[in-house]
Amino acid sequence: RVSLFQIVMTMHRYRIISGTINKITIATRTMREQNLSRTSTQTRYIVSPFSQCAQKSTSAKTFAFKTWPTQMVESRGDYREEAYLEDLIGGELYKYQKELPKLPIPEVMNTVSTLLPTALPLAKSEEESRSFLEKCKSLPTEAENLHRRLIERKEIEMKDSSWLQNWWCTAGYLQIRDPVVVNVSYFFHFSDDGSLGALANQKSFDSQGKSLGVMRGASILHSAAEFRKQICSGSFPQQCIGRKEPKTPLCSVAFKYMFNACRIPRKSQDTYRIYDPSLHKHCIVARKGSFFAVDFLDDFGDALPLQVIEGRLQQCVELADKQVDTPKLGWLTSSDRDVWASARQEILRVGGSKLKKALEKLESGALVINLDSETPVSKKQCGNIFLTGGLSSGDNRWFDKSVQIMCTENGKAGLIGEHSMMDGMPMISFADHITKNSYDDALRKSERGQFFSQNGGVESLFLDCIPSNSEDSKVHDMIAKAKSEFKTLITDHETDVQSFQGYGSTAIKKMGYSPDAFAQMAIQLAVYRLHGESVGIYEATQTRPYLHGRTETTRAVSPDSTAFVERMGLESKFASSKSSREEKKALLRKAVVSHGKYISKASKGNGVDRHLFGMSMLADDKDKMPAIYSDPLFIRSKTWRVSTSHLTHPKFENWGFGEVVPDGLGVAYGVKSDACVFCITARKEHCWTER
Repeated sequence: RVSLFQIVMTMHRYRIISGTINKITIATRTMREQNLSRTSTQTRYIVSPFSQCAQKSTSAKTFAFKTWPTQMVESRGDYREEAYLEDLIGGELYKYQKELPKLPIPEVMNTVSTLLPTALPLAKSEEESRSFLEKCKSLPTEAENLHRRLIERKEIEMKDSSWLQNWWCTAGYLQIRDPVVVNVSYFFHFSDDGSLGALANQKSFDSQGKSLGVMRGASILHSAAEFRKQICSGSFPQQCIGRKEPKTPLCSVAFKYMFNACRIPRKSQDTYRIYDPSLHKHCIVARKGSFFAVDFLDDFGDALPLQVIEGRLQQCVELADKQVDTPKLGWLTSSDRDVWASARQEILRVGGSKLKKALEKLESGALVINLDSETPVSKKQCGNIFLTGGLSSGDNRWFDKSVQIMCTENGKAGLIGEHSMMDGMPMISFADHITKNSYDDALRKSERGQFFSQNGGVESLFLDCIPSNSEDSKVHDMIAKAKSEFKTLITDHETDVQSFQGYGSTAIKKMGYSPDAFAQMAIQLAVYRLHGESVGIYEATQTRPYLHGRTETTRAVSPDSTAFVERMGLESKFASSKSSREEKKALLRKAVVSHGKYISKASKGNGVDRHLFGMSMLADDKDKMPAIYSDPLFIRSKTWRVSTSHLTHPKFENWGFGEVVPDGLGVAYGVKSDACVFCITARKEHCWTER
């Protein structure tokens, strides 16, 4: 028996000064387990080594989240339907949301004047140019009714939103039937955690048998809990841009779809489920194709101690090694969306209420931690794993989840984001937070003076959910088919990383150029030399200063950029004369300035492509489409043979995404202070990425 005196002394030792029955029970149970540990295996408990200097206690905590009216909201791609949650959550995050301006619609003549210089350089003949010019001249008249209806849509139907957003979320994403992987998702490759560097240089496992991936995953989860609490409570400051005050606030709508969220496959059009974060304390852990629900938060939404999270991730590793017969349902999420929708209905039919509950648990998890078994080293190796999982870890993904964090056995880490309801910029805020916090930081922040079980808190989701008898073999056939098609998709693609170490943004700025525009001209010259001609090039530009704004297209090709690449030529040659060098530098400067002007227009909602897209969405059988929509040059100018996007972060090694057309390239790039990194993805048949 344990005496009352022993209980009080134990409580004093750990600074647990409380009269509650619960805490007395915990202390009593701990002492009993210490007495029995010589003869039996007991649940392990962690108490922080910093307990002597604890400055806060759980009694000082407050519950930060507000309970939603419903446990889950299923979005159909219209931000307005979930806007009431912003009012409910409140806080700094949504402080200026109702004051944001609405996305403008340019005049048709302005669209024509912006379009012409981006398309004409791609003309194959003078006749093609003349025909295109004639159709541009007639566009204001032919599109008069469509433009008027678009204005009416903006001012009446969508007066409390963006005229574009639900079209973009649905037609641009949720209605696309291609697999999410490669076609929609993007990845980030984080820099190594310096505080794990010493271990990484020695071996991939610590002295207790935990891999560096488990340790990295635990520290990322610890940091993710901090960021999630800020987002879900509304305490995260609303983001702003601009160097001068007052700065311009950015729309915060996308943050609602970051945590406890999942895309759901449906026939014709998918939906997006977001779950009340106040009701869920778990994340999802994937290991060797098995999925687990792991509690990593306490009752206040704060992270459990780092050692506890580590212990629970290690449990998943050990359990996954034993669960070789668990159906690898992750393969299904890589399928064509209609195929995956049918498969989801089938597994729900076969698995019944147990499978339904498991899926809901997975969908409602804060995020996914993918503990991969590979040990990649190079940027290219990491890129291939982080974009798709590759042939070895493709089943270790749930591609519908809004956020997945990959951690490899040797401590490399990255993120894959589902793109439907949220663009990359909000995700960068999350990535910024978790990469700024190291393993040592998480260890120092771990809760002091509390006992937590390392065992328990782990639930295997799909174990014994799908019977293996012949009657239900259709599910296993579906999994096998999905795996085969995934293998084809992956082997048909290749990704290469070009890391230029000659100079970076510091030198480029000293030369008087914008680093982004400078890199764009390098891409255009490379593409010109690859194809022997200029092609349509897209750069994504955010329009978040507007309510529910997402992106606009920056058309990278211009008369100035074309003049530059043509003067540089199809082959690299050193300009022997000073006059020749000065001429090329002057052309480069003009091209860079032109690119910057287009970005400025696009960021203000005055680009070309969203306006023309919007008018096409309003056309019905009674309307005669303007002639420009069927013009070969117009179609060529918006066929994005090269899709590009710029993201530079000091803690990112690389990032990337897939091409948007079969004969295209996906080029993600970052311009660091002393280097430029380009990630190129394309179909392997073209042999383009290394070239």
